Amino acid sequence: MWQMISSLLLVAAVWCSFCGSANAWPDRAVHLILPVPAGSASDFTARLFAQRLSVKWAQPVVVENRPGADGIIGVASFVNLHDDHTLLFAISAVATVHAVQNENLPYDPIEDLLPVAPVSEIVLAIAASEKSGIHSLEDLVRSARAAPGKLNWASSPGLPPLIFGAFIKGSGLEMASIFYRDLAPAVQDLGEGRLDIYVHALSVLIPQAQSGRVRLLAVASQQRAPAMPDVPSVTELGFPELSMEGLCGFFGSRGMAVAIRERVAADVMAIANEPDVQERLAAIGQAARPGTTAEFAAFLADNRKRLMVVARTAGVPTVHK
Repeated sequence: MWQMISSLLLVAAVWCSFCGSANAWPDRAVHLILPVPAGSASDFTARLFAQRLSVKWAQPVVVENRPGADGIIGVASFVNLHDDHTLLFAISAVATVHAVQNENLPYDPIEDLLPVAPVSEIVLAIAASEKSGIHSLEDLVRSARAAPGKLNWASSPGLPPLIFGAFIKGSGLEMASIFYRDLAPAVQDLGEGRLDIYVHALSVLIPQAQSGRVRLLAVASQQRAPAMPDVPSVTELGFPELSMEGLCGFFGSRGMAVAIRERVAADVMAIANEPDVQERLAAIGQAARPGTTAEFAAFLADNRKRLMVVARTAGVPTVHK
C-alpha cells in the first residue's frame, strides 16, 4: 500500500514540475530568429505574432533577422544557441527542401528543428510579363513548346525552382533559367519584359499586376487566394503538379521541453485564429493556417516525401533520408 502511495506521489510531483516549467516560462525576453531579410512576407508575419506573444507572455519578443545562403545562416545560428528562450520562425522549406537537397548542412534539418506550430501559408504565384503575350498557363506551355529556349524564367528560392523546374522538364519544355541574387532587379526585368516568367510570393507580385505591367497567371495553390480572388489556382486550371504549399511556422531546438513546446503551440494557435490576424495576413497575400504541433510535423514529413519525387523528376540530386 505504501509503495503504491509513494508511486502516486512521485507521479504527482513529476506532473507538477512539468506544469510548473511551462507556467514559469518565459522568465526573460524571448528571441525570434528569422533566416530572411526584414521587409519580406514572413518577416511581417513574425513581427505580427511577436507583438501578440509579448502581451501573452508578459516578456519582450525580439525579432532578429539573420538572412543569407538561402536561410542556412539563420537556421545554423539558431541551432547552435541551444536556448529554450530562442525560437525559429521560418518557411517550411528549411525543413523540407533543405532536407531533400542539401547534404552538407551544418545541422540536421529534421532532428535539430522541432516543429512547434504552423501559422500561415505564403501564397506563391506564377506571373508573366505583359510584353511576353502570355495570358494563361496554357499560353505558357504552348509558347514554350513552339519556340524552345526562347522564354526565360526566374523564381524565389526554396520550393519554386524545384517544382517549376520539374514541371518544365516533365512537360518536355525548354526555358532558360535566370538566377537573381536580389528581388528588385527581377521585378524590374519582369515589368520591362526582359524576364518572361517569375514565380514568387503573391504579396510581391500584386503591385506589379495592379500597375498593368505584369499578369498573374495563377496562384500556386489548391485554392484561390483571398487577396486576389479573381486569379485562378493551378489546381483548378488542371496543373496540380504546380502546387507549391509552404507553411510559415515556429520551430524549437532539439531537446526543447515538451511543456514549453505545448505552451508555445497553444498560444500561437490562439493568435492565428484571431479574426483580425487572419484579415491582416490575407491583405498581404497570405492564408492563415493555424494547426497543432502534430499537424505541422505531418505536413513537413509528407512534403519531404513529395519533394523527393519531384526532385528526381527534375533531375536534381537528392539526399536520401
